[in-house]
Amino acid sequence: MTTNTGSAHWEGGLKDGKGTVSMQSGALDAQPYGFNTRFEDKPGTNPEEMIAAAHASCFSMALSMVLGEGGMTADAIDTNATVTLDQVDGGFAVTKSHLDVTMSVPGAEAEKVMEAAEAAKANCPISKLLNAEITMDAKLA
Repeated sequence: MTTNTGSAHWEGGLKDGKGTVSMQSGALDAQPYGFNTRFEDKPGTNPEEMIAAAHASCFSMALSMVLGEGGMTADAIDTNATVTLDQVDGGFAVTKSHLDVTMSVPGAEAEKVMEAAEAAKANCPISKLLNAEITMDAKLA
């Protein structure tokens, strides 16, 4: 079992407040976030962006594993995750994560690669964590 931590500090109200977010690894250290970075495209990060990065990276690693189990090795896996935050029942919810994946897997059958991508989408730990519709467009380079 592994554990990882992230932390956030917040000051003020929802719209006029501001915060910072940090990760145990230091990859993010006091990175600013707030209403304006989440809803108004201001510099900084937001929770949905961090979830998208986590989903893209987790999926890519899972796909590498599934391909390897099938005797295939990717030269490259490029994944972009788009996380959607919608208004639901008077509040907000992450309702979707869409994966756009481009893979270069020399010598592999396209059907086998697509099966591996579907298995990785269903079984990567972040996919399992999200209680949202998870979709994907996958293609070979």
